[in-house]
Amino acid sequence: MLWLEVVGWLGSVLVVVSLMQARVLRFRVLNLIGAVLATGYNAIVGIWAFAVMNGAIAIIDVYWLWRLLRERHDERAYAVVDVGTGDAWLRHFLDVHAEEIGRFQPGFALADDASAFLVARGDEVVGVVVVRDVGDGVGVVDLDWVTTRFRDFTPGEFVYRRSGVFAEHGLRELHVDPGPAMREYFGKVGFHQTATAWVREVEAA
Repeated sequence: MLWLEVVGWLGSVLVVVSLMQARVLRFRVLNLIGAVLATGYNAIVGIWAFAVMNGAIAIIDVYWLWRLLRERHDERAYAVVDVGTGDAWLRHFLDVHAEEIGRFQPGFALADDASAFLVARGDEVVGVVVVRDVGDGVGVVDLDWVTTRFRDFTPGEFVYRRSGVFAEHGLRELHVDPGPAMREYFGKVGFHQTATAWVREVEAA
């Protein structure tokens, strides 16, 4: 039956395409859909070894999707590390991702008087927020960037959620000038638009 062959091929293509995804959430979703289709196809045509294998893959994908989505806003899953601009690991991280950061934030340069916060999930650094003190208690967000793997999870939110880290640096207010694609994100993490910038008040430490 033609439709059955289409389902089988579609499942195989989605599994292959999923392996090409850098974003962990997109990988799991595509892999799950492909595995479910492949399971159905192989079960119908009676290839049980492949049906069982793809069924197991689908169950694993469901588990990881559940875990990733459950931990999406869970502060226990992410850590915020306050580091100085001279920190060797920060500079290594920025150097490794310099090309991609340049595409998202053209002209970004790490100022010596800035404050930097690494966002880690376990032992993996997944993002960085850099804030520059411009005086009078105002900090400007020069960089808010997340690695491709975790871009669907916006882990930078944990830096803003723990606003005390900014107060410890003498800041009372944060400003940012986001591009159109980033405005929804900054709205979700507490910024609001004014006539001159997007602003977020900093809570006391």
